[in-house]
Amino acid sequence: MHNGKSVFCARALLSGPSDELTSVTLDHGGLLEPRLEPASSFWTTDRDGAVRLRMDATGPAADPPITVHQMFQRNIKRFGGRPALAQKKDGVWETITHLEYHQQCRAAAKSFLKLGLERYHGVGILGFNSPEWFIADVGAIMAGGFAVGIYTTNSPEACQYVAGDSNANILVVENPRQLDKILQIQHQLPHLKAIVQYHDELKEKRPNLYTWKEFIQLGKDVPDSQLDDIIASQKANQCCTLIYTSGTTGQPKGVMLSHDNVTWLVKQGCKALDVVDQEVLISYLPLSHVAAQFTDLWLPIFNGGTTYFADPDALKGSLITTLREVRPTAFIGVPRVWEKIQEQMEALCAKSSLIQRKVAAWAKSVGLQASYNRMNGISSMPWGYTLADILVFRRVHAALGLDRYTRCYSGAAPITRDTLEFFMSLNLPVMELYGMSESAGPHTVAVPSAFRIMSTGKEIPGCRTQICRPEEDGTGEVCFWGRHVFMGYLNMEEKTKEALDEEGWLHTGDLGKLDQDGYLFITGRIKDLIFTAGGENIPPIPIEDAIKEELPIISSAMLIGDKMKFLSMLLTLKCKVDADTGEPKDELTSEAVVFCQQLGSSATRVSEVVSSRDPAIYTAIQEGVDRVNRRATSNAQRVQKWSILGKDFSLFGGELGPTLKLKRPFVLKMYEEEIENFYKD
Repeated sequence: MHNGKSVFCARALLSGPSDELTSVTLDHGGLLEPRLEPASSFWTTDRDGAVRLRMDATGPAADPPITVHQMFQRNIKRFGGRPALAQKKDGVWETITHLEYHQQCRAAAKSFLKLGLERYHGVGILGFNSPEWFIADVGAIMAGGFAVGIYTTNSPEACQYVAGDSNANILVVENPRQLDKILQIQHQLPHLKAIVQYHDELKEKRPNLYTWKEFIQLGKDVPDSQLDDIIASQKANQCCTLIYTSGTTGQPKGVMLSHDNVTWLVKQGCKALDVVDQEVLISYLPLSHVAAQFTDLWLPIFNGGTTYFADPDALKGSLITTLREVRPTAFIGVPRVWEKIQEQMEALCAKSSLIQRKVAAWAKSVGLQASYNRMNGISSMPWGYTLADILVFRRVHAALGLDRYTRCYSGAAPITRDTLEFFMSLNLPVMELYGMSESAGPHTVAVPSAFRIMSTGKEIPGCRTQICRPEEDGTGEVCFWGRHVFMGYLNMEEKTKEALDEEGWLHTGDLGKLDQDGYLFITGRIKDLIFTAGGENIPPIPIEDAIKEELPIISSAMLIGDKMKFLSMLLTLKCKVDADTGEPKDELTSEAVVFCQQLGSSATRVSEVVSSRDPAIYTAIQEGVDRVNRRATSNAQRVQKWSILGKDFSLFGGELGPTLKLKRPFVLKMYEEEIENFYKD
């Protein structure tokens, strides 16, 4: 390293077969000297492998590749004294600066080395979001290992698979409950050398089991030069982290992300999203998922932002409290989170006075028109907008803790038009992001200045989108190209070849189409398509969303009918949730009760509706299904039979995954008897 300018030759690896050399000049005080390992292939499944980067000669894809540590170094020069991480202790938010954050990551890296972390071996992290999670993640990368998130909902056997596949030398767990999972399968992990518990006291002292405090002290005698040599040897086109897929259709796959996947996408993503320096964010979604890592971990390192850690029960009800305290400048939620906020607000509105409801309804109509004006590039606002803003919008934003927001996002699963329009009507438009673990995060993004409702936005500059084998309406498989495309699946050559074609395009398995302005619309998953006995291919999500929009009492809807003569549907009703466990209760939500009352039903519980097949409710649902059926493009797309289940889908019950996405294979197996009843006659 040196001061001034450095010049290097990087391969301008284009989409075609050319392999030209391009000279790139950097002006960065020597901090960002590129480090690349020679490689000719776009993919690898070897833990110590390197890949050819999808670079262009000019533009965003020509940016010099850097490692995670180099990105962090640059950050410290700009934002070292700014708050980086904030956690509440005894009711008070405590923060550490970016400089302190970096120092603690180095301390963790040295302790990992002391414990025997080997190059290209895993550090598994099993626990809820916390500063220790971040520090362990970045520390593992600095020490030359792989950061490996493990879902807190994993069974001991699922933990064993991920830890074993990643050759985890060290496992970092949150508390005694997570530790117990590891102790059950410890004897099946030949590479495991130590376990670190970062919250709560150890129930008993065991060999090679450490508290976080003990762990951080372990590496004090490891020379800085030893760590610096390892950091200096890291190459931007080699793996630094593993994201494991959920494994709903087979064994989880270890998605290998390179340093360049992470650092390049964060930089270009920030530009595309118009992210301002020193963003304030809340971390509550599972960090084992790529969306949370991109927004909560990597983005704030790049732009000097502050990440506040929510309580572990955030998804059970405490998230709103944290939002009000932190008042984030940007907020991301999976669709289920936005739906729950919508349900709570509608329930509160139902309890308001008649005058308050009328004012709210008027303001929402103004807000919806204003949002559509912005979407369509119309600068003028509808009459009464300023008054609606004063009377309703500002109050709602403050009540939600979003009075400082600049962007709200939804990702990880499809969101309904009804929910999007609800927040548009409150002058709180929710933008969509679209990507996957294999693309290191988002591939397309929508922004307030450029969005289309139900679209996931436009591709991030430097990325490319291709629709493979399009139908007449332009719908086909969505494929990605760019420096964010993953290296391959660890130890899975065949699966890697299925995902990456010979030219290096990533086949997502998603169906979608591009409009004339370049906006991407996702219509479903290929593997979720229902192939009827009559030979018609039907994407389930549009029909499921239509049913939920027609019937505000419906919480979840799942279309059935693969290889069957007609379509059927499993439905659940909106109900209250146990704040401690997340288990759905029998008690209907206030909104659902109001729906029942409007129909003349006195039902207040799910069991009352189902056991009596409440005539008013069942008739209303059938009428809603009929309305959706009348809009169907063919007879094959009409729902012929349906059933209301006795309990809503949930994370607790296993029907929803860690990001609250529906686990269709699980539900099919769980409700096999109900489904068989649809087709007995």
